[in-house]
Amino acid sequence: MSDITRFGVSIESHLVEAFDALSKKKGFANRSDALRQCMRNALQEEANADPESNVSGVLSIIYDHHNSDLSKKLTSMQHAVHEVVMTNLHVHLDLHHCLEVMILKGKNHVVQELADKLASTRGILKSNLAITSIDTLAHTCHSHDEDEHSHSGHDHAHEHNYEHNHGGHSHN
Repeated sequence: MSDITRFGVSIESHLVEAFDALSKKKGFANRSDALRQCMRNALQEEANADPESNVSGVLSIIYDHHNSDLSKKLTSMQHAVHEVVMTNLHVHLDLHHCLEVMILKGKNHVVQELADKLASTRGILKSNLAITSIDTLAHTCHSHDEDEHSHSGHDHAHEHNYEHNHGGHSHN
């Protein structure tokens, strides 16, 4: 990080002690790292409220697969917005219940509408959507020095107007 700002904050001592304890429990190296993550989370939460923001998300649903035609309905709903559903995983939890996990990407309102439509489908027992605004990631999650940086031991230059995989060597 090339541009660090140091600032003072006045906070009640019991709140700082509780925050430090939680930060340590969560594995943060120091208070600055924990506070940085809190700031990112707050900025993400605000960005996630914008219906026009580009988001990625994980939708998990649990249902009873013995419910007639439910599996077909879920598949049909996903196909109707195939550009939003990047992939899905189907797991048999037990003799009666299935877990379906979908990776979604698109405009926030479209992702939310799909999640709401699937969650309100008769036979869905549990549904959970977790989203992250893609628009704010480049500005809040890591800084770059003129697009030169290293990921997992390999150095490369690229502009951030397209996606890239920080965990491996493949780039879109």
